[in-house]
Amino acid sequence: MAEEPKTTELSGPLSPLDRASVLLMTVGEQDAAQVLKHLGPREVQKVGMKMAQLANVQRGSVETVFNDFISVVREQTGLGVGNEDYIRKMLVSALGEDRAGSLIDRILLGGNTKGLDTLKWLDARSVTELIRYEHPQIQAIVISYLESDQAAEVLQSLPENTRLDLVVRIAKLTTVQPTAIQELNDILEKQFSATNAPQKGLGGVKCAADILNFLDTGVEAKIMEALQTTDEQLANSIADLMFVFDNLKEVDDRGIQSLLREIASETLILALKGADEELREKIFRNMSKRASELLRDDLENKGPVKVSDVQAAQKEILAVARRLAESGEIVLGGKGGEQML
Repeated sequence: MAEEPKTTELSGPLSPLDRASVLLMTVGEQDAAQVLKHLGPREVQKVGMKMAQLANVQRGSVETVFNDFISVVREQTGLGVGNEDYIRKMLVSALGEDRAGSLIDRILLGGNTKGLDTLKWLDARSVTELIRYEHPQIQAIVISYLESDQAAEVLQSLPENTRLDLVVRIAKLTTVQPTAIQELNDILEKQFSATNAPQKGLGGVKCAADILNFLDTGVEAKIMEALQTTDEQLANSIADLMFVFDNLKEVDDRGIQSLLREIASETLILALKGADEELREKIFRNMSKRASELLRDDLENKGPVKVSDVQAAQKEILAVARRLAESGEIVLGGKGGEQML
C-alpha cells in the first residue's frame, strides 16, 4: 500500500511559500494552472510540494492570505510595461543584477534559449547523463545556465576528477559565442538561430561561487583546496564571493530575526552544534528570553550527531538566507555580502 503524503498544519506567521500555496489551493484548478505556467521549474516544485502537504488550514489564515494579496494587487500598475528601461529596472529590482542579466537578454535582445530552459525542468541525474560525455566547455556552459542548487547537484554527480576543471571553466566564463551555442543546440537537438546572435552572459566567478555554496561541504572543500594549488588568485576570488555559515555573524540583528522565523527548531539545533560560541550567542541574542533558554537546553541535551547532518542543516539554513537576500528581506554580510553605507 502506498504511503500517505505527510501533511502540515499551518500555525503561526505564514511564510511567503505558505501564502502562495494557500492562494493557489483556493483560487481553483484553472486559475492556479495559469499562475504556475509563469513560474520556473524549481519554484513549481517547491510550491507543489507545499500544496501537497497542506492540511487543516484555518479560515483566518485563508482570509489573511487573500487580504494581503488584494492589498498588493491594488498597488500594482501596468503602465509603462512596454518600456525597455522600465523592464530592466523591474527585473533587476526583483531578481538582482546577476539573475536578471540573462533574462533581460532573452526578453529584450530576442535571444532564444528554449533548449537550455528545458534542462531546468529535468532532474539532476537526467542533465548529468545528457552532458556526461560532452566536451568540458559544453558541460560548463550547461551547468552555468542552471539554477545554482540544480547546478551543484549536477556538478556533484559528475566524476570527481572533472569537478575542479569545470569550476575553473565556469569561473572564467563571461560570454558564450554563437558557435558554442550552436554546438549546444546540436547536443540538445533543438533549433536555435545562431546567426548574428548576441553573446550570452553566462558563468563567471560569482556563478562558480554560488554553485560551490550548494555543494556538500566535503566536496566543496576538496575543490577549493585543489584550486588553491592550481590557481590561487582564482580560488581567492571565488572564496571572497562565497557565503558560509560562519558569515552569519555579519548579518544584522533584524536579518537574523527574519532568518530564524523561516527555520525549523531541529534544523537550527543541528546547525549550531557545529557553530562557535560567538555565532551561538548572536542567535540567542535575537530570540526571546524563553526561546533562547529552550534552545540552550536543547543544545546541551543533544547527544553526539553526525558531522554530515550538521553540515546538511547548515546548508539548509544558508539556502534560506540566500532566498531571503534575493527577495531583499535581509542583507548578507561577510564573504559575498554587499557593503552598506
